[in-house]
Amino acid sequence: MFIVKFISGISLLALGCIASPLQSIDKRALPRLGGVNLAGCDFGMNTDGSSGTSYCPGTDQISHFVSKGANIFRLPVGWQYLVGNNQASTSLDATFFATYDNLVKSALATGSYVMIDIHNYARWNGGIIGQGGPSDSDFANLWKLLATKYKSESKIIFGLMNEPHDIDINKWATTVQAAVKAIRSAGAITQSIALPGNQWTHPEGWISGDNDPLLTVTDPADSSGSLLIIDAHKYYDGDGSGTSTECVTNAVDVYTSFKTWLKQHNKKAIISETGGGNTASCQTDVGQAIKYISDNSDVFLGFTVWSAGSFDSSYALSITPNNGQDNALFVNAIQLYLPG
Repeated sequence: MFIVKFISGISLLALGCIASPLQSIDKRALPRLGGVNLAGCDFGMNTDGSSGTSYCPGTDQISHFVSKGANIFRLPVGWQYLVGNNQASTSLDATFFATYDNLVKSALATGSYVMIDIHNYARWNGGIIGQGGPSDSDFANLWKLLATKYKSESKIIFGLMNEPHDIDINKWATTVQAAVKAIRSAGAITQSIALPGNQWTHPEGWISGDNDPLLTVTDPADSSGSLLIIDAHKYYDGDGSGTSTECVTNAVDVYTSFKTWLKQHNKKAIISETGGGNTASCQTDVGQAIKYISDNSDVFLGFTVWSAGSFDSSYALSITPNNGQDNALFVNAIQLYLPG
């Protein structure tokens, strides 16, 4: 019950001494975010959603990146690893989840946000969720299990799925809605949920309108929909895949169009995968891209760069510290724009 006391006919609410319900909702808003992916718990996941072997990273890199100004960590993880390779499991694999949970809680302990990312490309062993593969109920159950574990953690962001591709977007919107309802039904009602689109969730897929069916997804915990954010990925090499160490664009034109789309639909986005090679071209283009994201925080909540974690420094897009030293890409293009 919301009670307002009156003093001499003037409400404390009017004086600003008591927060209104709207102000309470505003407290859930995300700050400007900047950080990194800590990959490894997703290793072995292929783009058809089949699994291999994971190599979860240790927690030592968390304090390193926090000291550089990071305030968010995206933690990719394979669905199969979480449930013991049983898509219909009603429990999380105790051994593997303990390792993943330790990573999550170690990041949260620094005051950082954590984005949980199911890294399955909308698939399980080749079958598309809700489209011939696992059922929407299976996927919703996974998120119910995770949301139950983290419902009291205000700095969790639920990243529903990494890079869906070649899917029926209308059916995918139904799948996403089931996951959102499951998260809220588990009692996780204050956390943001990141919605991924088709076309590897590149901004172009949103700008074109191809992902518009996801705009119909509703939030049982928030009728304004402000806790449903757009999850987008962007790389700057020739085909936008993030497989080349050389960059050919800063994509500011794409981000500018994306900003317009976001404003039109009253949405905000997080660029949860972005980055490039440790080369002069990427130091320039990645830096300019991240600067644009940071300068336009009215629609872009922030970014997490791909990737540190269990990658070694020889990986093409690695930002893993080498004996405690950051590479030039991180220093010249990323660290400058971290919030801390």
